[in-house]
Formats: sequence, structure tokens, C-alpha cells
Amino acid sequence: MSATANPAKRADARRNEKALLDAAASVFVTDGVDAPVRRIAAEAGVGMGTIYRHFPTRADLVVAVYRHQVEACAEAGPALLATATSPFAAMGQWVSLFVDFLVTKHGLAAAMRDDPDGFAALHALFLDRLVPVLADILSAARDAAEVTADVTAYQLLRAIGDICAGAERVDPEYDARLTVRLLLEGCRR
Repeated sequence: MSATANPAKRADARRNEKALLDAAASVFVTDGVDAPVRRIAAEAGVGMGTIYRHFPTRADLVVAVYRHQVEACAEAGPALLATATSPFAAMGQWVSLFVDFLVTKHGLAAAMRDDPDGFAALHALFLDRLVPVLADILSAARDAAEVTADVTAYQLLRAIGDICAGAERVDPEYDARLTVRLLLEGCRR
């Protein structure tokens, strides 16, 4: 095999993996983490062998989607802060991404019931990556006199998580996004 063939294969494998992660996240939102793997593969445009080569178990796939979305959410913060019309607007856009992420992670605990240490490690990753991102956005919003000084990134993430935690399954009339928007407005100065 030539040296150029191997990197091309790796690039193709990376594209397939990203397509699978994006497709799985989308399917998990509508069907939950127990969605048929065949549906995820079809949405990603890959065969069943490809999905199992990347993610041998459902838990592997769920964890990978979770990690992928944590990283995407973390990376979006600085970009939104640099391009939004204001730090508060950046916070609103970032929180919207965070809410999308929360919707996708429903069922994670059930998928990882046999791996409590792994679940704890994912929760630590979540806090380690996302609290500092929101803290930076909040700091910029405070500096611009757009939010009150007493709200912390951790408190806000927890509040948003509590608002979004499975409520739509219990009460279909409940609109978590509206409630989150009201929460953010309550943070305004």
C-alpha cells in the first residue's frame, strides 16, 4: 500500500465517523438511543459493517455521540462570542446549541447502566469542557453590563439541564426552549 493511500483511507474513515455521529445524534433526538442501528447507518449513508467497525456496541455509539457533541458545543462558544452582535446574543445562541445537545443525551444513563465509571467520566468531561466555555461567555456579558453578576456558569448549566430533563416526554404541552429563554431573560441586567 502506498503512503498516499493510507491517509486517504483515514480521511474517508474520519468522514464516515463524523457522518455516523451526526446521523446518530439526529436519530436519537427523534427515536431515542434505542433507535435501530440500521436507521442510523442509512441516514449516514454507510453500510452496517461501517457502523459496527467504528462503534462495536450501542453504548460505544451513544458515548461517541455524547463526546462529539460536548466538543462541538465547547468549540462553538468562542466562535459565537467573536461573531455575535453582543455577548448576550452569543450566550443565547450557545445555550440553544446546549439545549440541542441535552435533547440528544436523553437515554445516556440507560445505555451506560453497566458502566457507572464511564458515565461518571462523561459527566466530568461535560463539566470540564462546558462550564469554562459558558463562564467565558458570561464574563463577556457581565463586562458588557448585559447580565447580573450573581449567576455562575455551573448554576446556569444545571438550571438549563433541569428545565430540559425529559419534560417533553411527561408533558407534551411543555416547551423547554421557551422556559430556557425565560431563564436567560431573567439573567439580564
